[in-house]
Amino acid sequence: MNVIVAVDNNWGIGCNNELLYSIPDDMQHFKRVTDGKTVIMGLATFKSLPGSKPLKNRTNIILSHEDIDAEGAIVCKSAEQVLAEAAKHNPADVFIIGGQSVYEMFLPHCTRAYITKINACAEADRTFPNVDKKSEWVLKSESETKVHNGLEYRFCEYVKA
Repeated sequence: MNVIVAVDNNWGIGCNNELLYSIPDDMQHFKRVTDGKTVIMGLATFKSLPGSKPLKNRTNIILSHEDIDAEGAIVCKSAEQVLAEAAKHNPADVFIIGGQSVYEMFLPHCTRAYITKINACAEADRTFPNVDKKSEWVLKSESETKVHNGLEYRFCEYVKA
C-alpha cells in the first residue's frame, strides 16, 4: 500500500477539517497518482470531498464507525475490514489519503509514500508522522522546487527500506 499527503514544515496536514494549502498542481499530482486506483480515507476526509461524494474513477474505501450514506463507496467499520478490502486490490494501487488517524493506523502497512512538502508553516490541528525521522523510510526521489502564489513546494517519494 501507499500513502499520499501534502505536509508543511511542521508535518501539518489540516486544520478545522480543511487542507492547510490549496495548490492546483498538488491537486493535479494527487489526481494523476491516484486515478484508477483504490483510495482509503476516514469519515472526516470523505465529508471534506466535493459534495461529500466518492472520488471519481477510483475505488473509495471509507473507514467509519458511523452508518453513513456513501453511494458508490465501500464503508468499513474497522481497520481489519479495511485491510481485507484493500487485499482485494493490487497493493501498488492502494492509497491512504487521510486523515491523521487513518494515516497513523495504516502507515505501518505502507511501502511507499508520496509526500508533497510545502515550505511554510500554518496552524494545524492534524499532522502526518515525520518520515524523515523514521529510519525505515528512505527518500527515493524529489522534484525540483516549484512555486504557487509564493508557496514553495516539491514532490517527494519515499520507500520503506
